Amino acid sequence: MELMKTAIFKLSILLISLLTYNSFSQSANLSNQEVTDMKYMLEEEKLARDVYEYFDDIYNLRIFNNIKISEQRHMDMIEYLLNSYKISYTLSSERGIFYNKQLQTTYNQLIKQGIQSQHHALEVGKMIEVQDIDDLEKASKKTSHSDISSVYSKLIMASNNHLQAFNRNLSRI
Repeated sequence: MELMKTAIFKLSILLISLLTYNSFSQSANLSNQEVTDMKYMLEEEKLARDVYEYFDDIYNLRIFNNIKISEQRHMDMIEYLLNSYKISYTLSSERGIFYNKQLQTTYNQLIKQGIQSQHHALEVGKMIEVQDIDDLEKASKKTSHSDISSVYSKLIMASNNHLQAFNRNLSRI
């Protein structure tokens, strides 16, 4: 029995060592561009969520409520990647606050445009999704990691669905 406990203990130490090495080596194998892209995509997904949340408060349209929830899931997926690679990042918990100055400016412009009318807000949604798809496709081409590519592919599919939803809603106005 004691021999079995010792074997299990040694096996546990070996597994922990391998997992730790694997996590370190994954992080070490990421390019600066891959890290930059993941951090940017996280904040871009936050921009989408925050804009849709803002417009949901104003217009109370189901599309904004549904898609803001989806955008939070997108953020969660990217945060999972960042955490699995042990990449530190900062993300404001306040709606409409961004560390990336370009995204801050974009957010401010989109809000100004979308508060003009429901139609304008839906057009802003389309613009967000088109830009998101473009940025995800570019980032996907710059990674050699299948887990990152897989997340980006899922986000592209979801953003295409969001784009179709915005187009459907616009056709009803």
